[in-house]
Amino acid sequence: MEKGSLLLAASLGLTLAGATSANSESPEHWVYQGKKALADELRSYPNMRSAKNIILFVGDGMGMSTVTAARILEGQQRGQNGEENELSFEQLPHMSLSKTYTTNFQVPDSAGTMTAMMTGVKTRSGVINLDQSVDRGACDFSESNVLTTFLQTAEDAGQSTGVVSTARLTHATPAATYSVSPDRGWEDDKDMPQEAKNAGCVDIASQLIDFEYGNGIEVAMGGGRRSFIPATMNDPEDTDRTGERQDNRNLTEEWMNNYSNSAYVWNKEQFDNINPQETDHLLGLFNRSHMEYEADREEDTAGEPSIADMTDKAIDILSKNRKGYFLMVEAGRIDHGHHSGNAYRALHDTIAFSNAVKTAMEKTDPRETLIIVTADHSHVMTIAGYPQRGNSILGKVVTTDSQGNPSDNVLLAADGLPYTTLGYANGPGTNGRESSERRVDLNNMDTEARDFRQESLIPLYSETHAGEDVAVYAGGPWAHLFNKTQEQSYVFYVMNHASRINKRKWWNWGQ
Repeated sequence: MEKGSLLLAASLGLTLAGATSANSESPEHWVYQGKKALADELRSYPNMRSAKNIILFVGDGMGMSTVTAARILEGQQRGQNGEENELSFEQLPHMSLSKTYTTNFQVPDSAGTMTAMMTGVKTRSGVINLDQSVDRGACDFSESNVLTTFLQTAEDAGQSTGVVSTARLTHATPAATYSVSPDRGWEDDKDMPQEAKNAGCVDIASQLIDFEYGNGIEVAMGGGRRSFIPATMNDPEDTDRTGERQDNRNLTEEWMNNYSNSAYVWNKEQFDNINPQETDHLLGLFNRSHMEYEADREEDTAGEPSIADMTDKAIDILSKNRKGYFLMVEAGRIDHGHHSGNAYRALHDTIAFSNAVKTAMEKTDPRETLIIVTADHSHVMTIAGYPQRGNSILGKVVTTDSQGNPSDNVLLAADGLPYTTLGYANGPGTNGRESSERRVDLNNMDTEARDFRQESLIPLYSETHAGEDVAVYAGGPWAHLFNKTQEQSYVFYVMNHASRINKRKWWNWGQ
């Protein structure tokens, strides 16, 4: 504790001698924990300085059940019960809730939700940085329908900017930082109907390379090589396959030609050899499609950096700008793990995401850097079944004996079969059975295996997003403005207010 905290703790009757072992969890332990938490809160004060830097972390699909389960899993990996653990971003001092619906969907997608956070305006699902009057797939919009993103404003103000994702860089969340598209699926020109091209719509990948704000995006790292190289060119890693571009453009070469002191990398060795002090513009495309799940990353043919590695290098490059920077980091594959009904991969990607946030917290000064950690939407994963304390979060439900003490009692459902703590309201997790058949017997199945799919109630080919609020965690200048339930678009207004570049007259909109 710092001196001020010790004095305040003393006034509350809290002494270090009152601390007890976390394992004993005696009444004295909880008294100590409660008083310490209160002392920490009472000595906190708002930071109302201008934020030189802003880092927005987006855990795609990271609802509250995902945070809780990942917290427990990380703790159990450390030999703890797990429930008492904290992920890195849970230690940030401020928190609120974000309402995620879009203007036409009760349960949203990433295009509409990220547009809200990046522009301050809610719009339709499937649409990127266009207002709600534009139909999905319609190219007859006007300039008045186009929404300006916070990243674009930061570039125009002379700041450096970066986009990092474990998904394709052209996927909805990263795309919403820099592009405009009436359809999130138009990642390259192969994806677009001819009538859209004739009407003047432009694919998302080319917008990243042709970005005209400021000095151009300084750092862009993720997956999605196929949208940046022509269909006549073999992929450097997946050599039996080619790029997808029909216009024969090689956007990786164009990136190099557009900027001095620029670099393009596609594997771990090249990434590791990048010197941030000698590189001003870095493009990294580490997979033909999405990057590997964290659980599979070590098996990648050419090697991939972790999301923490990419965050670390991005900060080193961007922080050279004395005017500051804006960086968006997305853990895109949390979402994909859930869509597959595979909690193992989703939770391991959440832990990797937490490590990336920890890296940023350690590399930045909270007096000048605003860090925001949130999700675009949730998923339908649940935590249930009355498992005993410390039960494997990926395991079958094992409960206590009749006196409430630890046991080996595996709980059985009404059909006489065991079930897992984690499950999905819908999705593909039938583990080989037809939807009309009896549940599969999990007695001899390893529910903690990497490829195990948790059971789902409603059989779907892909599990769906969920519609409940998601959490926002924040620390740094003006982070205290996150303190209640707000619309998801509110994230933009906090960033805009906190930033050095907040001269933009957004408050005059609608007048």
